[in-house]
Amino acid sequence: MKFSKLNRALHRDLGYFCASLILAYCISGIALNHVDDWNPDFIINRDTVYFDQSMSRENIQRDDILKLAAMVGMPSFKVYDFPTPDQLKIYFDRATLHVYFHEKMGLYEGISRRPVFYQTNVLHRNSVRNWKWASDVFAALLILINLTGLIMLKGKYGIGGRGKWLILLGLIPPAVALMMQVSQA
Repeated sequence: MKFSKLNRALHRDLGYFCASLILAYCISGIALNHVDDWNPDFIINRDTVYFDQSMSRENIQRDDILKLAAMVGMPSFKVYDFPTPDQLKIYFDRATLHVYFHEKMGLYEGISRRPVFYQTNVLHRNSVRNWKWASDVFAALLILINLTGLIMLKGKYGIGGRGKWLILLGLIPPAVALMMQVSQA
C-alpha cells in the first residue's frame, strides 16, 4: 500500500474514532471557558416562599417542617438545624430551604446536574478514576491526526504551498495570548 493512501486511511479512521471525544472535549471546553459567567455543571434554582404563621425555634415540630418542605415541592427532608436562634435550615437531596422566622419567609435553593455539560466536564477535568490514561491516549491520537492531516495534500494546497501560511496564521492567536499574559505578569 502506498504511503499516501495509508496516511489518508489512518487520518480518516482515527478522525472517526476520536469524533465523539473531540465533541465532548469541545463542548466541555466552551463551558469551562465561561465558568465565571455560569455554572457549567449545575443548574441552580432559587425561590422565595412566604408563610403566614409565626414560628420560633422553640415551637417547631416535624409537621411544621414537612409543611415548609411541601411549600417548595419536597415530600420529605433529610435533616434540619438552627444556624441562629431565629433561623431554620432544612436539608433535602440536592436542595436547602433557609427559613427566617422574623421575616416569615424562606429561601429555597435546589441544584441539578446540567445535562451533557456535567458529564463532559467530568471527563475534561479527569474526575473519573484512571481517565488520565485514556485522556493521554486521546491526546496522542489527536497529535497523530494532526500530523497525518499536515502531510495529506501536496502542491499548492499542501504544507509546501498555502498550508505553511495557514499554519503560521494559526500560531498568531496563542502567541498573542501568551505575550499578553507575559506582559501582565
